[in-house]
Amino acid sequence: MTKIQTKYVCQSCGYVSPRWVGKCPSCNEWNTFVEEVSTPLKVSKKPAGAASNIEPVPLEDLETEDVPRVKTNINEFDRVLGGGLVPGSLILLGGDPGIGKSTLMMQMALKLQGQIILYITGEESVRQIKLRAERLHGERTKSILLLAETNLDLILNVIERGTPDLIIVDSIQTMYRPGLESAPGSVSQVRESTALLLRLAKTQGIPIFVVGHVTKEGVIAGPRVIEHMVDTVLQFEGEAHYAYRILRALKNRYGSTNEIGIFEMHEDGLQEVKNPSEAFLSERRYGTSGSTVVSSIEGTRPILIEVQALVTPTSYGMPQRNTTGFDYRRLSLLLAVLEKRVGLHLGTQDVFVNIAGGVKIDEPAVDLGIAASIASSLRDIPVDSSTVAVGEIGLGGEIRTIGHVEKRIQEAAKLGFKRIVIPHNNLKGIKGQDGIDIVGVQSVNEAIQQLLG
Repeated sequence: MTKIQTKYVCQSCGYVSPRWVGKCPSCNEWNTFVEEVSTPLKVSKKPAGAASNIEPVPLEDLETEDVPRVKTNINEFDRVLGGGLVPGSLILLGGDPGIGKSTLMMQMALKLQGQIILYITGEESVRQIKLRAERLHGERTKSILLLAETNLDLILNVIERGTPDLIIVDSIQTMYRPGLESAPGSVSQVRESTALLLRLAKTQGIPIFVVGHVTKEGVIAGPRVIEHMVDTVLQFEGEAHYAYRILRALKNRYGSTNEIGIFEMHEDGLQEVKNPSEAFLSERRYGTSGSTVVSSIEGTRPILIEVQALVTPTSYGMPQRNTTGFDYRRLSLLLAVLEKRVGLHLGTQDVFVNIAGGVKIDEPAVDLGIAASIASSLRDIPVDSSTVAVGEIGLGGEIRTIGHVEKRIQEAAKLGFKRIVIPHNNLKGIKGQDGIDIVGVQSVNEAIQQLLG
């Protein structure tokens, strides 16, 4: 008899240990190891007959051809995918529970006219899916087939009887293979289920969407375990208290990873935000200190966003430093530069920084806007409401060159701003922009004088 062996697998990152440990050495998460049964592999000394006929193909003998893409009829979705769906691709859509992944999948299915779509659900009943489709005002169509099943062997039998044009699996954590003794949602089940779907997509040429949940505790083995197996990894981001959702490509073998799609959640589903800058600035108050408009590049599009700062005397021994939508360590660096190079006394002040609209920004070009908002709140002097500020701040207090400056200027001029403050070195080669004054600055001190007067 074969001796049964056990191993302990981290459900957060997939790290394997021969014994149980409380803290994972790989991802530093606590209490994530689960015992799984492992059967030793039988290695055959003689290769299989089918494999012995395989020969490598010279690179120069291969012919390339343009792969036809299928439009989803959702412009923001197609932008992130790189132009549409590629036949035979396996796409992973990850995000926190309740963020709107199932809603996005159903909206895409309803808009794909003339395509036979198999929607496999492991969390909801077919009646619940029907209610969601009616809430999204979907037209009655027989091209969407619903299947409430989690056994992948049974699912494959259904697919073989009638090959669909598109498959949606919601979610991968609920799928399982009966041959594995692990529970659904474990690392082994998630990895094996994804590998089976990958072979199906490549052999049949069917695009497959796989929905995966990510929890902050890392209890469920989510998309991070199978990112290397799929062709495209899409991350659906957003705050529960905000209506805006951002679809971001973390990996894309058929397109760029720099594009993002912006949606707004309504009662009847997700609506595309065609002008994000206007949406993010719609609730901006004029004449308030601590508020500056910055121009950030998300993918290939410029977006104007309001950055807010509040500086107040601390009531505790240690001043607070809190950020929302901005890197905390980057804020500490900017505060040190303002202390040393500008002479602002922030050691006894609480500093709070917020990116309005629930957006997360990690681009260095917003440094100047953050610094201007902090100085404006400290001095209680509002920044000119018709001015946009962009620029990266160095440790010496210099304003460093940024990219895509002409796109930022055009976006600011289109929304009616009268002036934009940019790094001085970016003035070279910029063509004249009608209706907007371009000001170049070399240091943080000079930039704050321009913005605050």
